[in-house]
Amino acid sequence: MAVLGPNRRSSNPRFTGLICGFLLVFVVFIFAASASRDAVAGNNETLRNDSHHQTNSTAHKKAFPVLSFNYDHVRKPFEISLWILLALLMKLGFHIIPTVSNVVPESCLLIFVGLLVGGFIKAIGEEAPILDSKLFFLYLLPPIILDAGYFLPIRAFTENMGTILVFAVVGTLWNAFFIGGTMYGVCQIRGAELASVDLLSCLLFGSIISAVDPVAVLAVFEEIHINELLHILVFGESLLNDAVTVVLYHLFEEFSHAGTVTVVDALLGVVCFFVVSLGGILVGAIYGLLGAFTSRFTSHTRVIEPLFVFLYSYMAYLSAEVFHLSGIMSLIACGVMMRPYVEANISHKSYTTVKYFLKMWSSVSETLIFIFLGVSTVAGPHAWNWTFVISTVILCLVSRVLGVLGLTYIINKFRIVKLTPKDQFIVAYGGLRGAIAFSLGFLLTNSKMKYMFLTAIITVIFFTVYVQGMTIRPLVELLAVKRKKENKGSINEEIHTQFLDHLLTGIECICGHYGHHHWKDKLNRFNKTYVKKWLIAGERSTEPQLISFYNKMEMKQAMMLVESGNAAKLPTIVSSVSMQNIQPRGPARRRAIPSISKSREEEIRKILRGNLQKTRQRVGIAVRS
Repeated sequence: MAVLGPNRRSSNPRFTGLICGFLLVFVVFIFAASASRDAVAGNNETLRNDSHHQTNSTAHKKAFPVLSFNYDHVRKPFEISLWILLALLMKLGFHIIPTVSNVVPESCLLIFVGLLVGGFIKAIGEEAPILDSKLFFLYLLPPIILDAGYFLPIRAFTENMGTILVFAVVGTLWNAFFIGGTMYGVCQIRGAELASVDLLSCLLFGSIISAVDPVAVLAVFEEIHINELLHILVFGESLLNDAVTVVLYHLFEEFSHAGTVTVVDALLGVVCFFVVSLGGILVGAIYGLLGAFTSRFTSHTRVIEPLFVFLYSYMAYLSAEVFHLSGIMSLIACGVMMRPYVEANISHKSYTTVKYFLKMWSSVSETLIFIFLGVSTVAGPHAWNWTFVISTVILCLVSRVLGVLGLTYIINKFRIVKLTPKDQFIVAYGGLRGAIAFSLGFLLTNSKMKYMFLTAIITVIFFTVYVQGMTIRPLVELLAVKRKKENKGSINEEIHTQFLDHLLTGIECICGHYGHHHWKDKLNRFNKTYVKKWLIAGERSTEPQLISFYNKMEMKQAMMLVESGNAAKLPTIVSSVSMQNIQPRGPARRRAIPSISKSREEEIRKILRGNLQKTRQRVGIAVRS
């Protein structure tokens, strides 16, 4: 007991401070709301007595107001600030109390806080804010997708692109039609009181509830630190199924209003899918190239460099939404296209600003989304039907399991690294639903069917986030699923990775099979020969990949030493990029590589960039001849 005493005294002040801060936010919010009503009443009273004051203005001069109150003038930004402050306090409290964070996912706690806030607002007679579609799709979702797309692990994503596309396209189509068709059969059961729900409405509901939500997946999978393969499969699916969801939603919405479906409509729906997905990628790629080209000329105005990254990305999202293209895929394409060239041009301070601002922005948006989900649940209205809700939850689970098992059986025939039963279980169990489904349901026309759909969607979200989100961590530990390992990278690893890439490219060329290594090599050649010269400023456009990797490691180590206070251990030789960032207007200096002579550097270039590729080309020509 003597040992526990100091711990209790050290933890109680933090917890008490958190509670006090939480209560302070609510007191200020209630005071502001009540004061607003009083101010409005006072204004009305002033208007009624305005004529009386005007007649007596000469007799009684109004005193100069020492202190005045006008809450309506700052109401909107003040309430936005209060919501963000509440979100940050909840996030802070979640990480202060480790016993809670080890058991309950952050998303579950935030939804619970939203339920409390919504109940409190409703109890005092105020109108609770609702997570409407405009707020979600235009302001809260883009930061999360941009953060995910900008820092997307490109190698893991491209190597598993086929598997991700199968899960995202075929899997989403399977879920939508299976859930929609089966729900139509459930609605025809006598006694269910659902006879008014037709087939097109059920298919529309299936298209809304079928897609895996990237926000919910990120919130849960980042906490359990699952291995990179499973993380990129589930998260990549949640990103790329946006095009399928958008097309199916608009398609069935139009069909439900028209009442008839023809073969031409179905063919146009298929064409629309390719237009939405490829159009979104094209828009994002264009803005990404523009952002990279603009960063080429920012060496004298470093302070505005991060703004170009944010604005070009957000403009890519908005431009895609203008034409009803996939805004999510546009943001991903923009971030992936922009990052390698922008990081080569901007200063390290700007890179740090971009990194941490995106992390902060996406974290705040994610927190607000889950809080607003809880508040919107209390705000209602709801149309509860036991048969419809329970059938929806069961069918979502069944369709996910059947889809993953069936598609994995086909995928494993073409994969070198097979997906094990444990991997299949995590992929199926990680199919979480979230705010995207809720926002799409909110777009439906006002009717009893809309509220019944929203009630079922909220129930599925709560089930996947609470039940699956809380149990996935112990299940991962029970099944001994491989966890993510922190990989800091090394020169040795980079050399062997490039060597194996060249070797596999040569093997594919000899065998006459042009796989992704062959096309990746072609793309790298095109990028080095043409693209880098236009998008990267200075000597970095022609430097070898190995030297570039060394420079990144050098700067990363230097930043870590500075942050830890061991600045005395920094190397005495500073690269030309570092000098350019410190003195952007000074003359460019030649890059110096510590402990590597000029002759040795030329030898490394010759081995890695010359002989291996020339040998591969000669052998390939000999085999083909």
